[in-house]
Amino acid sequence: MNSQTPTKDYNSFTDSIFSKLFRLSYSLLFDPAFFWYTATCLLIGEVFLNIFIIKYVSYTEIDWKAYMKEVSIFLNGERNYTKIQGDTGPCVYPAGFVYIYSILNYITSEGVDILKAQYIFAILYMWTLYVVFNIYHRYKQIPPYVLIFLCLSKRLHSIFVLRLFNDVIAMAFLYTCIWTMINKKWKLSCVLYSLALSVKMNILLYFPAFGVLLFKSLGARKTFSYILLVVLVQIILAFPFLITYPRSYLGQAFEFSRVFLYKWTVNWKFVTEETFLSSGFSKGLLIAHVWVLIAFLFGSWCRSENGVLCLLRLGFFGKPSEIAKVKKMVTTDRMLILF
Repeated sequence: MNSQTPTKDYNSFTDSIFSKLFRLSYSLLFDPAFFWYTATCLLIGEVFLNIFIIKYVSYTEIDWKAYMKEVSIFLNGERNYTKIQGDTGPCVYPAGFVYIYSILNYITSEGVDILKAQYIFAILYMWTLYVVFNIYHRYKQIPPYVLIFLCLSKRLHSIFVLRLFNDVIAMAFLYTCIWTMINKKWKLSCVLYSLALSVKMNILLYFPAFGVLLFKSLGARKTFSYILLVVLVQIILAFPFLITYPRSYLGQAFEFSRVFLYKWTVNWKFVTEETFLSSGFSKGLLIAHVWVLIAFLFGSWCRSENGVLCLLRLGFFGKPSEIAKVKKMVTTDRMLILF
């Protein structure tokens, strides 16, 4: 009888340990209250994963050398955007790109020290991931296991630390912009949006959602003043180019008629190259994009304000108390849906 007691105690102890481990694992995966415990573990894991990728996965040269050549021409005093060219052609990115990669050019010994650049981009990846975690956390019902999927993207790790694309810098600014909007820091979010736009023009695709959120939250007058702030930041950043060769800068940095190469597309490989490069295809995509925006604008985006016309009336002619009431309705989940 006594000889069985230690065995029972041991079994009870192991059962208790496994039970606690199971409850902890379940909480880390499914309990929103454990969000930051899971997020912290993932962030720590990402530090080691990025170091491993940088050390053991080959760097892929695509645009880095072209970026470095373009900014070296700028650093040598050239302000005509048509003459700022790399191996892949003229510089087609706004002024913020030129300044940021000029700094990277200096830090990496004119682009030679790629390893140092990779670690800088790894830090940028960690910051972006941290910001995205904060955005997700504001929606209190998200289970922590969702964060795991954010860390499993092979493509994300590749474009950050193996290819050093400027897209990731633009998106880091944009996600930080969304984070500040969620926290109702409107001026800062406008500056951050403009900084994102100054790195790559495709950030304009987020402008409809950005503008609707400003209009809903602040009304017409403040929205226009904040959009002017976005424009002002662009003018300040582009000033050295605008006072010398304004047409070449605007024509290159914000060229809406630009034709993209078929070999670089990821999402449209299922169509032929001839179709992809045709003007009809690009115009069709643009028209479809505009119609989708209109559908969302007249459908779900303004439903809580009883439609677009009611929102416009409120934004232009509503009392401050009415606008404040709508502002309270612009919750985190609606912001995330818009973006």
